[in-house]
Amino acid sequence: MKIVDKYLIKQFFPVLAASISMFMLLVVLIDLFVNLTRFLNNGAGIAQIFTVSLYYVPKSFLYALPVSLLFSSAYMLGDLYARNELTTVLCSGVPFPRLCVPLFVIGMVFSVFSFFFEDNVVVPTLRMKKDLSRQLLQSQEQQSSSDVVIKTNGGRLIYAVDYFDRLSETLNGLTIIELDEDNRFNSLVRASKAEWNGSSWSLSGSVMYEYQGEFIKTLPLDENGRFTAEPEAFRRGAIAAEDLKAGDVALLIRDLENSGLPTASARTDYHHRFSFSTVSFVVIFLSVTLGGRFKKNILLMNLLASLGTAVVFYVIEMVTMMSAKVGIMPPAAGAWTPVFVCIAAGFFLLRYAKT
Repeated sequence: MKIVDKYLIKQFFPVLAASISMFMLLVVLIDLFVNLTRFLNNGAGIAQIFTVSLYYVPKSFLYALPVSLLFSSAYMLGDLYARNELTTVLCSGVPFPRLCVPLFVIGMVFSVFSFFFEDNVVVPTLRMKKDLSRQLLQSQEQQSSSDVVIKTNGGRLIYAVDYFDRLSETLNGLTIIELDEDNRFNSLVRASKAEWNGSSWSLSGSVMYEYQGEFIKTLPLDENGRFTAEPEAFRRGAIAAEDLKAGDVALLIRDLENSGLPTASARTDYHHRFSFSTVSFVVIFLSVTLGGRFKKNILLMNLLASLGTAVVFYVIEMVTMMSAKVGIMPPAAGAWTPVFVCIAAGFFLLRYAKT
């Protein structure tokens, strides 16, 4: 069987390399042409536009990987069947599931790889692409942490910051509103600047306003480690969950919970990081049911089947993810439903696979 395994792998990877290149190019070109006119109208140079597309290559690879694995494995099995090699191997007593073991191993490896690849490569490069695109399009949306508002202590402590300097960990133009247990106004603190000392914020030029009876009075502020919102909370509050690593998304969810804000969208994105990484293995399982189904026009038919499957998967994913983010369904269900649908379809089609 080692000879057969090596032969399958040798047949598989050249097709995979070609299909990944083709689908990556397709995704990059679609993204480029969507914004090309806007780039040119804003005076962007060819080199700058090329750099934007270059930053998008890792993300396009992540999009192209599942459909490329599906097409490559289905095409390889179909080609073996058309050349009667698959029939010869099966007639020699080799069970079809055993024959596909190398493909399953490859799917598992790519599933693990895609998770870490997204966390360590896709997230930072996609952030750089967005930053450069905003500059070229002269967008008003800035990635710097300005006009940040966060809540802590269950929403009873509200920080409003004009600007957060990530490098020096300082807050400029700070306003802190404190509510009582009944969520009524208790006090307000204004400070021109605040610096992080490792455990709390040290305020400069601060003044405190507090209710005393029916009047608001100005009082001296005794900080004494009173304000302890971590600097990372201000950075996370300024960017979307898709721009964060999985560990930072978990911290973002914690920040939202502490603030009493909705967490459905962030939780859905968090679960999606794990569910999407498993797609590489799921499509290998699905491709086994497609392999050998076409004996004529193998390339075209498997290409159409792969693209059709990808479209169906992404449409289902779009609907379930959106439903989860607006609270119609649980976040975990929204992220994992497309995966389970593909698995169910694979088991159903397996009954009619060429074995």
